[in-house]
Amino acid sequence: MVILPVRRFGDPVLREKSQQVKEVDEQLKELIKTMEETMHEASGVGLAATQIGILKKVFIFDVGDGAKAIINPQIVSREGTVEEEEGCISVPGVRVKVKRAEKVKIRGQNPEGNPLEIEAEGLLARIFQHEMDHLEGKLILDRCGRGERRRAFNQMEEMALGEEEG
Repeated sequence: MVILPVRRFGDPVLREKSQQVKEVDEQLKELIKTMEETMHEASGVGLAATQIGILKKVFIFDVGDGAKAIINPQIVSREGTVEEEEGCISVPGVRVKVKRAEKVKIRGQNPEGNPLEIEAEGLLARIFQHEMDHLEGKLILDRCGRGERRRAFNQMEEMALGEEEG
């Protein structure tokens, strides 16, 4: 079992854009297994390769029916808008309100290299959009309003001070 450290807010790799995966090979399949183990260890429901310092367009997700991976994902349609609280394992302890599309359609490849298309709504649509943001170098703090962002930074500051004292 391989678990990699999840990169946290402030790490410059989280601001980098990921590159297309050119070949689905055994090395990529091993990366996906490592990502799954890392995501579950961090109690997350999604993880982009960027979050473990690998700039490849791949993310995994698990909404309770087993982890799945999408390689070279792209959102091809969006419907509706909903604003809900969202957290991120790269910004631990912080939850902010983020506007997202209510429904999305995503295309990519599965770990065998075959094309896939998924229509998602609710939590799954939110996860897809969240992980796609990571692949583009964006964080939840970039998607929330100024007041929410200020509140989040204050929370992070308080947590950092608590860690120093403890």
